[in-house]
Amino acid sequence: MLRSLDAVIDGFAKTDGALIPILQTAQNLFRYLPVKVLKHISLRLKISYSEVTGVVSFYSFFSTVPRGKHVIRVCLGTACYVRGGKEVLEAFKKNLKINVGETTPDRMFSLEVGRCFGACGLAPVAMINDDVHQRVKSAKIRELISQYQHEGEDVKEAR
Repeated sequence: MLRSLDAVIDGFAKTDGALIPILQTAQNLFRYLPVKVLKHISLRLKISYSEVTGVVSFYSFFSTVPRGKHVIRVCLGTACYVRGGKEVLEAFKKNLKINVGETTPDRMFSLEVGRCFGACGLAPVAMINDDVHQRVKSAKIRELISQYQHEGEDVKEAR
């Protein structure tokens, strides 16, 4: 996979602002950003390791711990929070038996918090991978999770 990453780095040679797209590609390849990969990027781009880790730690999109196949993000922006986002988050934690920032032992799900997904009128909102689920009810979390538990099956939007 490092060869694939090297091809991407070579494609960005001498391009300003290349670090973030390279990090995004690396995370897509490895599913997270291990130290070895961050050091490799640092050496290849000839920038300090602290600059690379600074960017990684600044943006919540990046993760230095392995993520699950399905990343669940619960919005806790103002509208979602007021309309039950905290209860939705607690229901995910209870059903998955993990806390925010953790991944289930089978690496199927990771749980994260977002601050605003730009869907305030549909609050509370949760995203699973790139799927936006609107007006999520904490009582329906188990049903929502089950839609993602089996690989290869179609994912339906929760009602």
